[in-house]
Amino acid sequence: MIRKLAVIFGIVLLVIGILGFIQVFTPSGMLFGAFAVDAMHNWMFIITGLIALAVGFSSERGSTAYFQVFGILYAILTVLGFSRGNQPVLGMVNNYADSVLHLVIAVVALYIGYVHSHMHWRALHWRH
Repeated sequence: MIRKLAVIFGIVLLVIGILGFIQVFTPSGMLFGAFAVDAMHNWMFIITGLIALAVGFSSERGSTAYFQVFGILYAILTVLGFSRGNQPVLGMVNNYADSVLHLVIAVVALYIGYVHSHMHWRALHWRH
């Protein structure tokens, strides 16, 4: 199950990153008119999406580790984003909508990586 979630997560992140490069979706550098984007920001989503796809197609353990590590990284990005306001973060443009998106990604990833995977593990071992 966690591998399927990694693949879904990867596709979503990949699509977000690609859409950030398409002018019709980014008038005035704002994806869907709300999220501040630039090339570095788009590449971050593309790379993290590709990593999610790679682990999702390879192993359950790798998928779990992906959600745990990237959940923490997106949480750090969230804290930096909220603390900087509309100022760049780690060389990427940033606004409130970006920080909220990063928060959602972090919470979902951390839940899947720590809570969901632990519940799944316990369910498998409870039966034996």
